Amino acid sequence: MGLASCLSSGRRNLFSHGNTILVPTMTATPAPGLSGSDITVDGYSRTKGLGNGKHMSSETFVVGGHSWCLCRGKTLVAPRLTATPAPGLSGSDIKVDGYSRTKGLGNGKYTSSQTFDVGGHSWCLLYFPHGCNPASADWISLSLRLDHSNAPEVRAQYKFSLLDQDGQPVPSYSQCSGQPQVLSRKGSSSGFSQFIKRKDLEKSLCLRDDVFRVRCEVTVRPSSPDVHQHLGQLLLLSDETADVTFLVGKDTFRAHRCVLAARSSVFKMDLLGPMKNKTAAHVLRIENMEANVFKALLHFIYTDSLPEMEEGDTSAMCQHLLVAADRYNLERLKLFCEEKLCDHFYQKTATTLKLAEHLRSIAATFLKKHA
Repeated sequence: MGLASCLSSGRRNLFSHGNTILVPTMTATPAPGLSGSDITVDGYSRTKGLGNGKHMSSETFVVGGHSWCLCRGKTLVAPRLTATPAPGLSGSDIKVDGYSRTKGLGNGKYTSSQTFDVGGHSWCLLYFPHGCNPASADWISLSLRLDHSNAPEVRAQYKFSLLDQDGQPVPSYSQCSGQPQVLSRKGSSSGFSQFIKRKDLEKSLCLRDDVFRVRCEVTVRPSSPDVHQHLGQLLLLSDETADVTFLVGKDTFRAHRCVLAARSSVFKMDLLGPMKNKTAAHVLRIENMEANVFKALLHFIYTDSLPEMEEGDTSAMCQHLLVAADRYNLERLKLFCEEKLCDHFYQKTATTLKLAEHLRSIAATFLKKHA
């Protein structure tokens, strides 16, 4: 996408961005040698698409002891993004009031919501009415921005959902970040470049009276300490320092007893329990597990994170890892895999719902033509 910190994950397009949309202004300066004022309209392109009968007021200027401004008819009201607590959730419902007044503002421009607090940090939603980049010019892009924090970095998961008129999330227009995203400084952001197409929003019942709402759920995760990075490096250098060898199929893996024992009660019993002396000088064979699954298992034990996976392999790998997590009593790995599998199921459900909506639309058009 050509954006800093750009991430892709299947249907999701995670991004970081930052051009602030500027409200058009009309400044007044004295007209040289005349009783009046020269009005500078700064931001003409940002006034396009605002609708018939709308206008802005200039700065006031004084003539004949009276104050004047270039103004007539209805006053243009700037679009607003207000934030209210999401009921029973950690996050906020964002109300976009004045959708039509954001049209024509240009690709890559955004306006931000009021701030809201989650997990001791201040956040806001960035709303790109014409997409955050050229590839998303027909879409609405949304991004979560860390507005204020005393922490050097914040790890957060988030979910954006378009709300219907009853305030309920629309499943086909809900997206979640999956694994926690690291926001390393104030002003850093992450989100979805293709949240909903403008034409789809305009056809939906979610947009009424020039207003629509988006729910932003945020879950702050504990920051990963550097120790996991250090242990990950140790795994790469295991041939030099390892004290135990595993044979999985035809592949061998070198590891460290103390690390495995600290992370898994099962490994602790096998490697440091009564069988310690019997296993010290032997290669331990792992049955009923594929080598790539055991490799991913070791990666999690050392780094507390899942390895990078090909999109099509994620579901199958997580199912295998879920079995391995139960076998070696790794509760956090279970949670990671369950979350990934739920997200995969949700994506398939959302895709099915969109397809059903499309087919329903085709059927309605067909029946109307042949009625």
